[in-house]
Amino acid sequence: MPALGRLLTVCCLAAGLCLAGCDRAGPQANTAHPMLTYLGQSLVASDATFGGTPIGGLSGISYDSGRQIYYVISDDYSANAPVRFYTVRLSLSDKGISDVAFTGVRPLLDTSGQPFARQNLDARPPVVPPDPEGVAFDAARQRLYWTSEGERPTDREPILVDPLVRIAALDGAYLGQFALPPNLAMSAQRTGPRRNRALEGLTLTPDGRSLFAAMELPGYNDGPPKSDGHQVLTRITKFDVATGEPTAQYAYPIEAPNLGAQFDGVSDLVALSDSTFLVVERSNSLPPVIRIYRAEIGAATDVLSRPSLLGGALTPMRKSLAFDVSALSVAPDLWPKNLVYNLEGITLGPKLPDGRQSVVLVSDNDFSPTQVTQFLLLAM
Repeated sequence: MPALGRLLTVCCLAAGLCLAGCDRAGPQANTAHPMLTYLGQSLVASDATFGGTPIGGLSGISYDSGRQIYYVISDDYSANAPVRFYTVRLSLSDKGISDVAFTGVRPLLDTSGQPFARQNLDARPPVVPPDPEGVAFDAARQRLYWTSEGERPTDREPILVDPLVRIAALDGAYLGQFALPPNLAMSAQRTGPRRNRALEGLTLTPDGRSLFAAMELPGYNDGPPKSDGHQVLTRITKFDVATGEPTAQYAYPIEAPNLGAQFDGVSDLVALSDSTFLVVERSNSLPPVIRIYRAEIGAATDVLSRPSLLGGALTPMRKSLAFDVSALSVAPDLWPKNLVYNLEGITLGPKLPDGRQSVVLVSDNDFSPTQVTQFLLLAM
């Protein structure tokens, strides 16, 4: 497409950007050298379009090795075009990303088989489309899982819509929905998830048996999202793919004490095994703070039955720094033109020619003319 012809490619930085000695993950973190190396990135212009839709709001990514494509979900809640996901091909090498090609776009359909309509708060009942954030491809069952953050009442809008984890066919058709535990339900009171801070990350384990969904920040029951001398914990929920039921939930320690008032929390995660993950945390400060952690369930307490993470002993997941993306934003070759900003999606891609495992990230441009969509390549 003509707009995609404006795609820019940024060459790789020196391999020495595999940083060491900057782990500040808090009291529950392991001290470890980073395990990821930056190879390069490619940018998509802020005004790029595909299939009559603006390319933007890309908030989750998942790799399909059989088709060698990526499923990328947009958090455009039918404001610019119907709720949708794209298919994308990336040309990867140990030198970076040489090409980005959007190959398809599909609307995610509601339970009646129709695309989600635009928001209409004057309708009765109000029309509130989903706010998609995470996506995971299931190779064995040939389907997608995706999350929405839901909606809760504000001073102006008395809306109450629970978060969701849904199942979609590869053409976007509705196939079903996972059951959520009570502690993830929205409420008209100050309980449950915070507005726009609910189910943000999603990943399927390599064995295809379990789906994990991560909350962006703590719910009201679990304490404030900023540190006042206490540990900030959010929830990662485990679902059984076969039954659609939640089977466990773990407290994940967020880096809030070091990231300040503009902290945005967990944006996505990808499973390395049935108990180990790469987790992306980021702030929206300038320059932004973005870090990738290796997190393990280990001996973490199952908190599925707990309405609150406060007032009782528990063992959270453990984590160690895998890569400090923030360093790219101050690197002379990238600053300020190609500032790495709002990274929202992470997935494992194919093996690279040199044998290393590729890790691909995508950014959300917020549909802003001053931001771009970025695809980043790391090697593990």
